[in-house]
Amino acid sequence: MMDIKYIRDNAEKVQQNNVNKGYGNLSVEELLDLDNERRDLQTQVDELREQRNQISAQMKNGKPDQDLIDQGKQIKIQLSEREEYLRATDEKFMELLKKFPNMALDSVPVGLTEDENVEVKRVGDQPKFDFTPLNHAELAIKRGWLDQERAVKVAGSRFVYMKGDLARLEFAMFQFGIDTLTDPEKIREIIEGAGLTGKVSEIPFTFVLPPAVAKTAVFEATGRLNRAETTYKIEDEDLWLNASAEHTLSPMYLDEILDEKDLPIRLVGYTTAFRREAGTYGKDTEGFFRLHQFNKLEMESFTTADKSYNEHLFMVAIQEYLMAQLKLPYRVLEKCTFDIGRPNAKGVDIEVWLPSQNKYRETHTADYITDFQTRAMKTRVRRENGDLKLAHTNDATAFSERPLIGIIENYQNADGTVTIPEVLRKYMGNKEVI
Repeated sequence: MMDIKYIRDNAEKVQQNNVNKGYGNLSVEELLDLDNERRDLQTQVDELREQRNQISAQMKNGKPDQDLIDQGKQIKIQLSEREEYLRATDEKFMELLKKFPNMALDSVPVGLTEDENVEVKRVGDQPKFDFTPLNHAELAIKRGWLDQERAVKVAGSRFVYMKGDLARLEFAMFQFGIDTLTDPEKIREIIEGAGLTGKVSEIPFTFVLPPAVAKTAVFEATGRLNRAETTYKIEDEDLWLNASAEHTLSPMYLDEILDEKDLPIRLVGYTTAFRREAGTYGKDTEGFFRLHQFNKLEMESFTTADKSYNEHLFMVAIQEYLMAQLKLPYRVLEKCTFDIGRPNAKGVDIEVWLPSQNKYRETHTADYITDFQTRAMKTRVRRENGDLKLAHTNDATAFSERPLIGIIENYQNADGTVTIPEVLRKYMGNKEVI
């Protein structure tokens, strides 16, 4: 949630940010009018409460006076009316304020479609085949690793049964991610390789299995609840299925004060996630590229404001390290204002090369959130000097099922087998091929 004080002082800049992020329908002028109205009403309510208290004190200290009694009744009526107006106005104000997107950093490219994301670099060589490569769905179905038809009977479209060596390979990839992120030596290696020595902590991540559901108010506080396009609600319950592990990791310290000496808090959480994925079609619905149910290993961190930007760079470095260890060709994108998302101040995507589509497709996202979530979640930090400040959050993909698609397509062989990336073989009984 945005800071209303910042909006008051930077009205034009905030309105332009709304436009740049695709929220041009949100009016700063309307918000500030409601802000002024609620502040005026709050002043009136405070004055009436003070008058009520003064009359009450006078009546306690002397004989009952009819004039005082009449004044007290009149003030009670006025106060009740003003409190109701204040409640209604404050509700309208908060409802509108929650819709405002976080301010994008000045460095974020301005763009109104994902086509305006900016490529930063490409890493790795695209494979050359002496046979016609299959796409991941064709190969997985041919090998008996993927059963879509039976899943449709059970759950409907865009669900799958993943079986055998493919299912094992997915869990091998997740275990590799967990082992990397919880290993202090690997964390130090990544920090040194990214040139971040002395700029970020060497504290490793703690592995977490978070809830897969969140209450409405909690989900709204994260800035991630998208009722129409993304999120499934549990009928007759005040609970929503998460659409990614960070949706229940980020509110873990809701209404808490963290000690600066305990920061950063770094979590890596695994959960099954659920998304409606409304409006997607074509190749994105083949195989398991874009399902209603999928698995994710997600990073989340809590830091002080002065450490949060370098923490974002660190998470991107982790993502690149993981992809490089899998020896997958990838590229890095700076996401434009439209594509970074409402809670983000900045965002980076990593995309893997898919031979079947002859293009790069997203596997990882790193979100720099600043204090946008913690303001609504009331997650604060007690600094060493005793000051209370809002914590900052970062989240980033460690692994979803997308890199698995990259492995199948880039490591496939002419006989339909798939070579296992070297770093995953120990998790697959030291097999080299599946």
